[in-house]
Order: sequence, then C-alpha cells, then structure tokens
Amino acid sequence: MTEEKTLSVDDTLAALRAVGEATRLRLVALLAESELTVKDATAILGQSQPRISRHLKLLAEADLIQRFPEGSWVYYRLAEGPEGQLARGLVSRISREDPVLAADQERFQAIRKAKAEEAAAYFAARALTWDRERSLHVAEEDVENAMRVALGDKPFHSFLDLGTGTGRLLEVFADQYTNALGIDASHDMLAVARANLAKAGLTNTQVRHGDVYALNVPPRSFDVVTIHQVLHSLAEAARALRPGGRLMIIDFAPHELEFLRDKHAHRRLGFAHDQMERWLEALDLDLEQVTDLVPGDDTNSNLTVTLWLARDRRIVTDLPARDTSREVA
Repeated sequence: MTEEKTLSVDDTLAALRAVGEATRLRLVALLAESELTVKDATAILGQSQPRISRHLKLLAEADLIQRFPEGSWVYYRLAEGPEGQLARGLVSRISREDPVLAADQERFQAIRKAKAEEAAAYFAARALTWDRERSLHVAEEDVENAMRVALGDKPFHSFLDLGTGTGRLLEVFADQYTNALGIDASHDMLAVARANLAKAGLTNTQVRHGDVYALNVPPRSFDVVTIHQVLHSLAEAARALRPGGRLMIIDFAPHELEFLRDKHAHRRLGFAHDQMERWLEALDLDLEQVTDLVPGDDTNSNLTVTLWLARDRRIVTDLPARDTSREVA
C-alpha cells in the first residue's frame, strides 16, 4: 500500500492559519473544483486584483495551492500534497447551501459558460479543416474503442496525454486513471480542452501549456502516456514513463497524401511498423501490440490509422511501494 503522506504539527498549523480567513477559504473552495486565474477569482469574489493576488500568494506559500504560468496568464490549483488534501477535506465539510459560497458558485458557473462559448466558437471556425482530415480515415469512435481494447480495462494511477488538443483522450480514459495531465502547445486548444473537461465534471484532470518536445514533468512519473500525431516527442514520452509503464502511439501508416503536410502541418507521411519498432527498441521500450485500422470504402482513401502499444522494460519493483489496486496492467 502507498504510505500516506502526513504533516507535522507546525505545517498543519501553518496550513490552517493560511486558510483561516474568509476570502482565502472562498478561494480554496473554488480551487477544489477547478483551476482559476487571478482574473477569474477577481470576477467571482468581487475584489481587487492586488488583494486576490496577495491571498493567492499566502495560500501558495503555505503549499495549499500551486501556480502554473501559461503565456501571459497564471493558473492556480489546489496542491496534490498533504496540504492540498487537508484543504479538500475542509471544503468537503462546508455546506453547499452556504449563501456566500453558493453565490460564488453561481458567478463561477457563469464564467465557465462564457469560456465554453468562446472555446466552441474557436473550434467551429476550424471545423472544416478537422472534418476534412477525419473523413480520410476510420471514425474517431473506432480509434478510441481500439485504444481502450489495447490498454485493457484495468485501472492505472497516472495518465499523460501529449498533444492533448481538445482533451478528448482525457475523457475517454477518465474511468481508469486516478489523475491525468494533458499537454498542448496551443493556448486556444487548451481553452477548448478546459471547457470540455469542465463540462464532463473531471476534477482529477489538468491541462497545461507546454512543449511536448521538452517536457516539464518529472521523469518516471506516469503509468500510461499517449502520443497522438506528435511522434517527434517520442524520447520525451519514454522519459516520463514509470518502469513497466505503457506508451500508446496513434499515427498514420505510410501514405502519399501530400496535402496533409502542406495544409495540416504533418511533418511525416506516416510510419512503418519496422521503423517504429526500431525507434522503440532504442528507447528501451518493448513493442507489445500493433493495430491497423483500415478505412472503409466510404472514405475514398487508403489512410490507415495505426496504434502501437509499447512497455517500458525496466522493472517495476525498483520504485517505492504504492497502492497495487491501482497498478498498471
């Protein structure tokens, strides 16, 4: 079993003092549900930006929350450590009918709705481009089903989705992971992903702006990693895998559709099985399964989607013990 992380008396008192103020408690209650920016918090709580920033700073100094810079914005979220667990426990014991928190929640939902509408408008503007590419291969639902079959139905602890886009895979595997992180280089796509995850009610999932070719995540920290058409981040994905962890790659088999390079920013026109196996071997990954999804006659294309499932060959037992009920399959 995983050893439960605990706090000293001094750290516990520091955390309680930090949250023991009305505005900071309201912030913690909001952050227990979703990440927020200073602008969001200012609009919800009706307080000035400097005051909100000061309260967030105090919460961060007490390790109750974490900050994630993203371009000109900074997102805040409850910490994952024991301080964050303490904060979540406090929030869970506050009545949802409290008039102050209920009003905060109403304003929060209005902001969420506005952001969802902005994200939908962005995605609609690019729908024709996406639809043209999707029409060339099997349905996305078929790809997702094949991925679930390949990974199996056993739960796993941590999930990393590289090039997460709309966050769709974070939704697909939500019933299997304990926590998940999606990374993408597009701020606009992350706005879409955040709206989708909020709509799905996923609070154990985060999306972050980042370079998938130079990941800012701890090494050996994820049980399952997926790469969807960002294959040049393969080495970074392998570095993020825990011993015994699995890597799922989704891309195209070799093809001759040159317009995908010109119009859709595809750097390579597909990948052969033997080529992929050599790359995985060089990264100490064992190729366990290959699935080719061949399009039907209605696509007028020979664009085949291929799923490659590989496993890190390092031994799992060289890690500290953790809850085996959530162990990688």
